[in-house]
Amino acid sequence: MRFSDTILVTGSSGLIGSALIERVGKLHSVVGLDRDGPPYPPKEAECVGVDLTSPESIRRALARVRYGYGGRIAAVVHLAAYYDFSGAESDLYQKLTVDGTRELLRQLREFEVGVFVFSSTMLVHKPCSPGERIDESWPLEGKWAYPRSKIEAERVLEEEAGGIPTVALRIAGVYDDLGHSIPIAHQIRRIDAERLTGRVYPGDTSRGQAFVHLEDTAEAIALCIERRGQFGGFTPILIGEEETLSYDELQRIVSQLLTGAEIETVEIPKPLARVGAWIQDRIPFGEEAFIKPWMISLADDHYELDISRARLLLGWTPRHSLRETLPRMIAALRSDPEGWYRANGMEPPADSEAMERARRRPEPVVLAQGPARPQAQRP
Repeated sequence: MRFSDTILVTGSSGLIGSALIERVGKLHSVVGLDRDGPPYPPKEAECVGVDLTSPESIRRALARVRYGYGGRIAAVVHLAAYYDFSGAESDLYQKLTVDGTRELLRQLREFEVGVFVFSSTMLVHKPCSPGERIDESWPLEGKWAYPRSKIEAERVLEEEAGGIPTVALRIAGVYDDLGHSIPIAHQIRRIDAERLTGRVYPGDTSRGQAFVHLEDTAEAIALCIERRGQFGGFTPILIGEEETLSYDELQRIVSQLLTGAEIETVEIPKPLARVGAWIQDRIPFGEEAFIKPWMISLADDHYELDISRARLLLGWTPRHSLRETLPRMIAALRSDPEGWYRANGMEPPADSEAMERARRRPEPVVLAQGPARPQAQRP
């Protein structure tokens, strides 16, 4: 097979990187840049070890790319970044996400690059209210370390690209048919384990977060590669589903799928929730709590997206929806509870009865559909 172009993917062994490489690797020569050692990128890519906090390591990796593939690169997809849901401060937000992006761009100036696609997040934007929709002109407001690092990295794109067209995909929360979304998976676990934390919420339950399926995410990136000739300068694009499920609706859907009955979620005052989270986080010998005190101040944040620019520039509309995918997530949990928990980075419940209960759950019920979604548009 004759490959048409060379594509570099940083963070190539991650969830999005692997899905993207499997999608584009049959048509392009793909080089995966990631840390040395497993996990490795899919077989469709050559793996080149790199430490993006080290200018010398980046230089060696790009020297390998030039030797093996020449000085022309169709696209660089920059997925590597640091994030930590514990809320702890880390210098890696600066060293990896910000400075690593700067150094990579500077060294790429020695190549002819068609487009530099940066994986950003919708969380760079200030939250909106239900009924409002965030577009790319909405104010920026990084409320914790991860989105703040993405805002700084986007500024780097504008300052350091040196003529390379750059696209910042501001991506909603990514999930797939198994879950692979930290907040969704933990919400399912709380309900599955019949915990009190699965019945309370420290905020307005009418608020929610936008999400996007992994396959739709990979498609959006692939379309950036295909349409690279139309970009110039810096272009931010929001990527997510148009329907945002409220926390209450998500609770009701998951509980109905798991138990056959809807959970009534109780809103509790934030001070009380902070105390509870602080205590739970410090219980010795117990399972580490996902809900941290710092997260409670974000409980009222709401994200609904206007994806008009993605339609216009990429011809992209999501094919999946979280509402339609949740039954598949729960079916996967029911068929293999232990495997599902481990796939989502969690220890299975220690209680053997809880595991057996998961297997005996009723079959998923047919849920009422949300607002009709427009049909996918393709070029």
